[in-house]
Amino acid sequence: MNEAGSEAPADFKDVFLFNNMPIDYKNYPADWKTRIRPEILTRAQHKCEKCNIPNYAIVLRGVYCGIEAYQDENGEIFNAKNSDHIGSDYLGEVDQSGKNKLVKIVLTIAHLDHNVKNNDYSNLKALCQRCHNRHDVSFRKANRRKNKGITDIFSETN
Repeated sequence: MNEAGSEAPADFKDVFLFNNMPIDYKNYPADWKTRIRPEILTRAQHKCEKCNIPNYAIVLRGVYCGIEAYQDENGEIFNAKNSDHIGSDYLGEVDQSGKNKLVKIVLTIAHLDHNVKNNDYSNLKALCQRCHNRHDVSFRKANRRKNKGITDIFSETN
């Protein structure tokens, strides 16, 4: 088992490192890895509940005809927002500029309200790295501002 409590496909274990989001498990319930996380992944059919990309897929992320997309190992191209099939052309080489990236998808469980104490299943979603980071971006920005002592002069709480 990996840190996230899931078994990786055997053929990927030695080739790719797991790219899990950093988690301080002491803030989570004791059965997070053994019950809660596996049940959420099963509910999601081991796919991101936002964009529908499968767990442990190895994909090339990039842009296809102006659309954020990913290409699977069979050369099929999918819309990154919803996994709709959009083509079979070649996205391009993996390059250092970050335009196209080879990525191993590892689903994580997001707390939709950002409260790790709220483990009601309606508050939990299985998300890929891309969707989880996008879900958290506003929350992280607010925390950075708060931690730096910056307040929003236009917020109603000031």
